[in-house]
Amino acid sequence: MKSSRHYGELCYPFIHETSTLCDFEMVTDELCTLIGMALSAMPPEMADLAADLDHLQPLAFHVNGSIRGTLAVEEADVQWVVQRLRHYQDALGARQHTFILPRGTVPVPQLHLARSCAKKAIRALVRVEQEGHAIPDVLPRICNAMCNLFFLMTLVVNRRRGLDEVPFTSKSYKV
Repeated sequence: MKSSRHYGELCYPFIHETSTLCDFEMVTDELCTLIGMALSAMPPEMADLAADLDHLQPLAFHVNGSIRGTLAVEEADVQWVVQRLRHYQDALGARQHTFILPRGTVPVPQLHLARSCAKKAIRALVRVEQEGHAIPDVLPRICNAMCNLFFLMTLVVNRRRGLDEVPFTSKSYKV
């Protein structure tokens, strides 16, 4: 397939590549969009969560360009995500169930989608590395931490609304 040379007929300069690097960039673009959706749906009384999403959204785009372009994610970024992760873990306390069904009203579904998309980004990084690209250690670390943070944010939102999580017990895996 050839790229069009007409203005407006090409959405992304690398869209016709067969490399999984382009797939990684598409997934992290989607991640940035999902974070924006969650941020836009965050109620005013959850300004702390909104501030964290506001900080996370540009990080998703920094992850996006950090293989093809200049590495734009630093150890300090990973540590910020981990610190926010610990903050919400402390706020939630001990949890009875490890697995829950992803339910709740906005912005909970958007946060669950962002969580899932962060996992896709990690899987895409695995494939990009298999194709011979060097993957800086900071990229899968921040994607994993973001995934965990989005999950905890769903729990925080539901708890603040007085909603109980619906536990899921797998018949496939012993936990």
